[in-house]
Amino acid sequence: MTTSIFVLGEALMDCIAQPDGQLKPVMGGSPFNLARAAALRGASVSFLNPMSSDRFGLGLTQLLQSDQVQLLGGTTPLPTSLAVVQVDHGQPSYGFYREGIADRDYSVDGVLALLRQHKTTGILHTGSLLLIPPEHQKVLRILAAARDMGWTISVDINLRPKVTHDLAAYLQALREVIKLADWLKASDEDLSTLGYSEVGMANAAGLVRALRHDAAPSTLRRIALTFGGDGAYLAVEDLAHSQVAPPIPLVDSVGAGDTFWGNALADWAMAPAGAAQRVATTLDLCIKAAAINCTRVGCQPPTLSELLAF
Repeated sequence: MTTSIFVLGEALMDCIAQPDGQLKPVMGGSPFNLARAAALRGASVSFLNPMSSDRFGLGLTQLLQSDQVQLLGGTTPLPTSLAVVQVDHGQPSYGFYREGIADRDYSVDGVLALLRQHKTTGILHTGSLLLIPPEHQKVLRILAAARDMGWTISVDINLRPKVTHDLAAYLQALREVIKLADWLKASDEDLSTLGYSEVGMANAAGLVRALRHDAAPSTLRRIALTFGGDGAYLAVEDLAHSQVAPPIPLVDSVGAGDTFWGNALADWAMAPAGAAQRVATTLDLCIKAAAINCTRVGCQPPTLSELLAF
C-alpha cells in the first residue's frame, strides 16, 4: 500500500548571476525542488504553502502542476520570495529576500486542517528556510500536532547560516525541530555548522549515532548524510549503506540534495514495506538521481525513466 507525501516549505525564484552581471530567474526553493523530484519519481505529492498570484508565482504553480504535484495552499497576493544565487566552480551561494512573501502566508490551523482532510496519514516533509526563527515556531506546532495525528515527519536541515542575524538561535531552533523528526537528511556542511566533529564519509556511522543520541526522545529511524562528490550514507532503522558518487560532467549542484531526498521519500512512500532490506538499492537510486541533476543547469530532477536509463 502506497502513502502520500505532503510538503511544507518555500517556493521561490532563484535569480542566478550570469557572467555579464545579469540575473537569470530559475524556479526553486528546497521543498519546492523536493516536491518535484518525488513526484517525477512517481510518488503522490501535495504542496501545502500558498503560491503568489504574481508572474513568478504563476510560473511556479504551472511547473508543479506539470510535474503532477497537487497544490493545496491556495493563492495569495503577496509576492514570490527571491534568492540571488552566485555559482562558483559548480557550488552555489545564496542571498534571500524573505519578508512579506507568499510561502510564509499560512497559518498553523490552516495547515493542520489540510492534513486532517486527508483520509490517511502519510509523510509530512519540511526544512530549509521555514526553520529560521521566528518562523520555526509555527513549524514546531504543526510538526508536533501532525506527529500526534500519526504522520511521519521528514526534515531536511539545509542550513542557510548567512540568512540569519542570530546563528545561535537558528541552531537551537533546528535542534528543536530535529527532536520531532522521524526521518532526517543532513549535508556535511549542515553537520559542521551544527558543531559535529569528524564530519566525513569515514565517520558516517558515528555521526548517525550522535544525531540519534542528540535527537532523543525522537528515534530518527532513517537518516541520510550527504558528502558532496564523496557520496552519501543512508541508515534505515538498524541497517546502513554508503556509496560514492559516480563521475559526471558537473554543471552545478543546485538542488542535488533536494533531488536525493525527494527520491528517498518517493521510494519509501511507494513501497513502505521492506525499506531497511533495500537500503543499498534506495541509496544507489538517490545518488544517481542527484548525479543526473548535477549535469543540468539549476534544479532539474530526473523522471523515473531517465533515472533507470542512467
